[in-house]
Amino acid sequence: MTRAEFQAMGELAKQLFSLAQRAQDPALLLEAHRVMGQTMFWLGEMAPARAHLEQGMALYDPQKHRSHAFLYGQDPDVICRSFAAMPIWMLGYPDHALRSSHEALTLAQEFTHPFSLALALAQASNVHHYRREAQVVQERAEALIALSTEQGFPQWLAYGTIMRGWALIARGEGAEGIAQIRQGLVARRAVGAELLRPYFLSLLTEAYGGVGQPEEGLTVLVEALAIVDNTGERNWEAELHRLKGELLLMQQGQKVGEAEECFRQALDTARRQQAKSLELRAAMSLSRLWQQQGKQEEAHQLLAEIYAWFTEGFDTADLKEAKILLEELA
Repeated sequence: MTRAEFQAMGELAKQLFSLAQRAQDPALLLEAHRVMGQTMFWLGEMAPARAHLEQGMALYDPQKHRSHAFLYGQDPDVICRSFAAMPIWMLGYPDHALRSSHEALTLAQEFTHPFSLALALAQASNVHHYRREAQVVQERAEALIALSTEQGFPQWLAYGTIMRGWALIARGEGAEGIAQIRQGLVARRAVGAELLRPYFLSLLTEAYGGVGQPEEGLTVLVEALAIVDNTGERNWEAELHRLKGELLLMQQGQKVGEAEECFRQALDTARRQQAKSLELRAAMSLSRLWQQQGKQEEAHQLLAEIYAWFTEGFDTADLKEAKILLEELA
């Protein structure tokens, strides 16, 4: 998808929302909030994305709006709850995100509409990846693969293959995981699915870092960051910069200055997007680098400030690691 196409999508979403507001038709407003929420998420505008999607949930009446699944292809309540989980996590609420994802999945399982269930499984795999819960990612991915194979959903089949690949990598099966991610990326492109490509490429980048091949990972990141610049799909931009910094530090003759600049760029991007969860990751990466340079006090101050902001999710991998690092820096 090109930048022009992204901009056109945004303009169409705004026009739909404006028409729905003038008509004051709850059914139109529901769909308008859904479309606006999804569009804002792709653009990296996390707070407006969450607000629109939650307003969509509030407008949904199952007696009146269940038919939307057959008119538009997906149940709007399932979509709103599934998609809302992602900006909610980004904004720094890992437990709220998990609840929203679980609600969407429960609704989709109760409502016999396979395409809506596929979407809920796909987005649930994303949320569990955000939370770094590999076993659950694999479970959701394999359920998505089975459903997509049965129903003939090639896009969702490719999606599930990519997410299962990441889960395999997290379990130490690097070669097979990389092969599955690459297979899924090719399959998605074959059906014209380009959204989320930077995010999926970041999973491949993680994989190459995990198997000690930073050069290959950096090559993948060149494509991912080019897509962000060319299209404006910025929801995962901060993490791409952070991963680049980590890979630069893995290379022989560490490029410390470039890595630090990547971590700072990740921090700036996350702060601009109010993406507290990604800000925490960027702060941890920069704090570890400063720790190695003997800048204990600066590192502690940076990480302590963002860690203190959180009010939930303390059993997630990111916050556990942040706590341990803070204790080392104290």
